[in-house]
Formats: sequence, structure tokens, C-alpha cells
Amino acid sequence: MPKIPNRASPLPPEERKASIIDAVIPAMIEHGAALTSRQIAEAAGVAEGTIFRVFGDKETLLREAADVYLDSAPVRASIAEIDPSLPLEAKVSRILHVLRRRFHGVISIMSAIGYTGSEPPHLRNRKPEQKWEYASTVARLIEPELDRLNVPAEHVAPFIRIVAFAMSVPGFTVEPSFDDDTLTRLIVYGIAGGTTAGDEDAVRERAAHALVADSAGTAQT
Repeated sequence: MPKIPNRASPLPPEERKASIIDAVIPAMIEHGAALTSRQIAEAAGVAEGTIFRVFGDKETLLREAADVYLDSAPVRASIAEIDPSLPLEAKVSRILHVLRRRFHGVISIMSAIGYTGSEPPHLRNRKPEQKWEYASTVARLIEPELDRLNVPAEHVAPFIRIVAFAMSVPGFTVEPSFDDDTLTRLIVYGIAGGTTAGDEDAVRERAAHALVADSAGTAQT
């Protein structure tokens, strides 16, 4: 008689939980608040009943998955791995890409768990040193291009983060749609071409003249 193969040993409880969480996170990002129990089970490759046996209910699973995803350590590591010898434009583009994916995921995850508070848990529970690690990492990355900057190096990180967040919020990205390359050009060069640190006075002078001319025109009308 042919030998019947042995069934695979069931995973230990913690490994099973972790495997389901890893599988469900992409589904949470894709579907947000519309995610159903059936979609969760399909994503994890298990029966719906297994979800309830392992986690008790859908909400518990989603909260635990959110806790895993909202850990910012992998994101900080991704930015730290960017090669500082790359051109400025390439570094900004890679930082922007990491942050846009991050914010899109965070917004979808928060929607999936029904969170509507003013401060997401992953920010409220963040350690003080984590708050500055992102900015200091970006500052080190752009240090080789300090002579090209019109702003202090420490201002670059929050500006890229603001742009990445705005382009990840539903409603901001409908029209027009900006890809990473377009946003990178706007961040690095602005809307009227690049300037060097030595041109700052000229830029301020042109802006002052424009303001005076505008004020004069307003007074005459």
C-alpha cells in the first residue's frame, strides 16, 4: 500500500498569530474600513472560524495587526540604508517614496480599525528619541549637498514629510496626481527653478520688489 504522507505539524499559537497578522496587513491597507472577515480569511489562507478561534474577534486581530504595522523602526531603517553618495535628487526621491508608502499604509490601517482620533497611537506612544531620529538621519544623508541648500539641513526632513503626507491623504491626490519624480523636482527646485545658497539675497530682493509693486498697483485701483 502506498504510504500516506504525514500532515504538516500545526504552527505553535504565537507563530500562527504572527503569520495571520503578516498576511492580513496588506489586506487592511488595500481595503481599509471596507475589509470583511471573509477577505481577512482569504488573505490569511485560513477559515473564518480560525480567525475567531485565534483572536476572539475581528477587531482584536485588526488592532494587533495595526500595532505591528505602526512600528516605525522598519521605516527608519529603510531611510538609514539610503546611500549618502547618491545625487541629492535621488536621495530625496527615495525618502519621499518610503514616506508616501508609509503614510498611505498608516491612513488605510487607521481606517480599518475605525480610528478617528486627532493623534494616532503610533505617534502618541512614540519614544522621544524616535521623534528626532528621522530628521537627523535625513540631515546626514543630505550633508554632502549643504552648499546647494537654501534652508538649514534640519528643515529638509519635516518639509519632505509634509509633502509626502499631503500626497497620501484621500482627496488631496485626486487632481492633479503627482508621481515621486514630479514631487522630487518640486521639492529640490521649486516651481521657478533652482537657486544656490549665494542667491538667497537676490531671491529676497526680487520678492520684496514684487511685494512693493503689488502694493502700489493695489493702491491705484
